[in-house]
Amino acid sequence: MMTSGDRVRAARERVGLSQRALADRAELSQATLNRVELGARKPKMPELVALARALGCSLSEISEHSPVRDRVVCFARAENRNAENQMAGLRRELVHFLELDAYLEEQGVPRP
Repeated sequence: MMTSGDRVRAARERVGLSQRALADRAELSQATLNRVELGARKPKMPELVALARALGCSLSEISEHSPVRDRVVCFARAENRNAENQMAGLRRELVHFLELDAYLEEQGVPRP
């Protein structure tokens, strides 16, 4: 299972930011971000929120646990390396929408 640090690092690399740049955007020290990414320190909730905002992703994408993400199973066949990356991106988007749907349902927002 990927830790929050693994997820933060993967998201940071996906958007092409250095640790320094992400730390600056999230208003954290680079040392703190480094410890989080290495798994030497669990991020606090306000830090995760700041990191998600700085990365332009959902909080659930970088948090360690997500009841929706943990249940999603995707099957696809990739023909080449680029297809694998595309499938990973599609899975992230699918999980994001499913988590949003679950949140709206939890809040009692009716479906259209």
